[in-house]
This record gives sequence, C-alpha cells and structure tokens, in this order.
Amino acid sequence: MSTPTLTSLSFLTPGNFADDDPYPGLEETLRLFEYGERLGYDGAWIRQRHLEHGVGSAAVFLAAAGQRTERIELGTAVIPIGYESPFRLAEDLALADVLSRGRLQIGFSTGMPHADLLGDLVYDGDWRGFDLSYGRIARVVENLRGDYLGGPDTVIHSPGNVQRPRLQPHNPGLARRIWYGGGSLRSVRWAAGQGLGLLSGNIVTGEDTDDFTTAQLNLLSEYRRALPPDRTPRVAVGRVIVPLDSADAATRARYRAYAASRHERTLAPQGPKRILFAPDVVGTAEQILEALTTDPVLAEVSELRLELPYEFHREEYEQILHDVRHLVAPELGRHPEAAQAGTGRAPEVTRRGPEVRTGRAG
Repeated sequence: MSTPTLTSLSFLTPGNFADDDPYPGLEETLRLFEYGERLGYDGAWIRQRHLEHGVGSAAVFLAAAGQRTERIELGTAVIPIGYESPFRLAEDLALADVLSRGRLQIGFSTGMPHADLLGDLVYDGDWRGFDLSYGRIARVVENLRGDYLGGPDTVIHSPGNVQRPRLQPHNPGLARRIWYGGGSLRSVRWAAGQGLGLLSGNIVTGEDTDDFTTAQLNLLSEYRRALPPDRTPRVAVGRVIVPLDSADAATRARYRAYAASRHERTLAPQGPKRILFAPDVVGTAEQILEALTTDPVLAEVSELRLELPYEFHREEYEQILHDVRHLVAPELGRHPEAAQAGTGRAPEVTRRGPEVRTGRAG
C-alpha cells in the first residue's frame, strides 16, 4: 500500500456557540479561520446546521470569513438543499464568492434535517411533493453558470442602466467549485455525472458490506467510473483526527473519553439505512500517522479534510490544528511554509470564563 501524499489539507468546524450569547462563539470560529490560514492550511470549511447551535447560513458566514482572511479556501460542508431557493441561494453564494475574490468551495447534500419542524416554516403549501433532491442542486449550479434569462433581445431597465438579465454578481469560476457530499453509490454516480467534486467523510451507507473502508472504497471507485472523460473534479476525504501531543493531561483524558463514547457505533451498521461510521483517529502524532498511512482510502486521494469534533473550545481546536499541521502533515507531504506557519509554537492556551466560551452539549 502506498503512503498518502497530500496536495491539500483543510479543516471543517461545526461553528459552536452558546444559546444565550451566540456572538462570542461565532467570533471564535472566525478567528479559527484566521488561525488556520496563518498555520498554512489550504482550506477552512464550516458546517451548515439548522435549529442547532451552529451556522444556519453558510453564505453569510463565509462572506464574513472572506473579509478576515486573504488566501485560504472557504468551504461549506454541506448545505442541505431542501431548505433553499435555488436562485436566491445562488445569489448569496455568488456575492460571497466575489467578496472573497473567488475562494468559495460549495458543498451540497440532499435531505431536510428536522423537516417535521421546519418544512412548513420554509414553504407555503405541501412541500412534500416538491423536488428537494438532486434536481434542486442542479438548478443552483445552473444559476451559478450565469446564462442570460429570456431571449437574446430581453433586457431590464434600472436607474442609469439597460442590461441583459442574469444572476448578479457573476463569477463563472464558482460553478466549477461545487461539491456533493455523497454517502451512497447512487449519490456519487449523480455527482460524477454532473461534474461535481466529491466530499466523502466518516459516514457512508453500507451497501453489500458491513465494513466502512470497503464501502468508502466502493464509493470512490464508482465515482471515478461514472465521471465523463473530460471531467477531473476533486475528491476530498474527511476524518476526525485528534492529536494528543501538545494537550495537557486533563485534555488528553477528555479526548480519549470522547472517542470512546463514539466507538460502539463503528462496530456494526446503524439504523434501517445501514449507516457505517469510521473510528475517530485519536492518539499521538506517531499513532495517527500509523493509522493514516495504513488507511487504504487515503492512499486513493490527495485531499484530506480534518473534521473537528462538535462542542470543543477554540483553544482545543487550535491545539488540534497546530499538532496536525506541524507533526502529521509534513510526513504526508504538506510542509508548513515559513510565511504562513508563524512561529511554529503551539498556541497559548488561555482559559476563559463561560461568557466567552463556545457552547457545550448538555
């Protein structure tokens, strides 16, 4: 088995905040994006979550992150398309992309989390009969391509201007930076047919296998088989990776307890959809490297997305990012550059009171 060689190293954060005071948590997430850029990460991604202590509009958050960073790719993994208007979402994403000077990476998924609570708030009428699946994503992508609306003679009049109508602002490059979070063979075939990049994380559907690694390898193989000959979209794999090296003893114990609490779900398929979970990779840098270099999935890709755990604090996230960037990534071909990596020291841990901490689960 060949050792993975990374061309891109990114991280995905949940964007936690406290229920009674959300601003400090959101500010800390923006600072985490800045910190990741200083360390030399290639991308910083945010989850989009509804009715939870997390970012409900990735486009709005990434517009802010674009003003706080200069180089790093800004991604969302993933936007559940069921709650979105294909044209209005395209407008928001296009505006955020232009403001960031073309750094957005947009990940989509189908489905509607908490649909029983949110469906009637989002839609007028019986939304259960609407196309809230792949076709809705395709409509967003089509809007982002910026084709003119109406016939060749169709124009709109605005103060001081007459122009042909299309989505504004328009950046043709954004339509080529769209990803799909695929967990099933059907979904990756669709993503490949659309020419979208593939995001595959630590959750997949068990189809004809109870083994996570086998299932994920099957997804990658099917995606590449279904790609049109002229398409070479990107493939990125996500893993929960938590290094212990520069953490104190109490934090190490909590990290291990966190992984242990999630281990049982990795032992067998879960639920009627036979969901398979990858184990969290928790340990010293040496132990993490052993796990990553023997992971046959990572040997098949060159882009790794570090998935940060839910409900940790910013100083813990910074410690994880630091140790992965300086102790793990160089062994996989991603060397911190002096101009981006700063001093190379572990971040100073400042213990703060509850008023400025991100929210924890109960």
